[in-house]
Amino acid sequence: MSELADEYFDAVTGLMARIRAEEGEAVAAAAAVLAAQIGRDRLVHVYGPGGHSNLASQEVFFRAGGLMHVSAILDEGTLLSSGALRSMAIERLPGYGRIVIERAGIGAEDVLILVNAYGINSALIDAALTARERGATVIGVSSRSHAEQTAPGHPARHPSRSDLHDVVDVHIDTKVPVGDAVIQVPGALEPSGATSTFANAFTLNWLMLETLALLGATGEEVPMWRSGNAPGGDEANARFIERFADRVAWL
Repeated sequence: MSELADEYFDAVTGLMARIRAEEGEAVAAAAAVLAAQIGRDRLVHVYGPGGHSNLASQEVFFRAGGLMHVSAILDEGTLLSSGALRSMAIERLPGYGRIVIERAGIGAEDVLILVNAYGINSALIDAALTARERGATVIGVSSRSHAEQTAPGHPARHPSRSDLHDVVDVHIDTKVPVGDAVIQVPGALEPSGATSTFANAFTLNWLMLETLALLGATGEEVPMWRSGNAPGGDEANARFIERFADRVAWL
């Protein structure tokens, strides 16, 4: 079984190596947007409409070593905890993403990161279009090749047939291959070993690190989360929680 581990490890690390090698300029551009936003003491909103894409928004929210200005939109519509088939139906529902963005109050002077492995579903595209209509700056994190190789008539697509990378201000390409899973196990009906969670987590954490580096260079104190399970964690977090408790909806 170690051969499968090696094959999967090589696939996942190879994907992250591509992101690192090819997306530095995009990550730097996005980090500059985030650093400027946080420098103004404004929140950075993150939304991952799609079953497992929701994990990406949770990856950088309320996270040890994370930025306290990051506010995840954890709408229950596409969360798997509300039902997997329900999640898929809602992510394909035109108009749903608009409702989420309007309910979250995203508007002018806001920054929204949208994360989705494939970059095509209706909830995602509606969220992007609505946020931009309302004056927000939108950063997209998704796979360009997956979107471009998905048929225009695919049932998940937004009625406009738009791809996320075409409707955002800054886009970071996660390179996730079509179908996501990359290992064909002998005798199995379908490929297995998904890659998108790794790609999204690596990309978003890299983005947060670059943002933190820009903020740190200013010499200003940057509110950050410490693990509550680490020594002094509760005390360190308590210094800032009151500052964010009424601003971050899912805190």
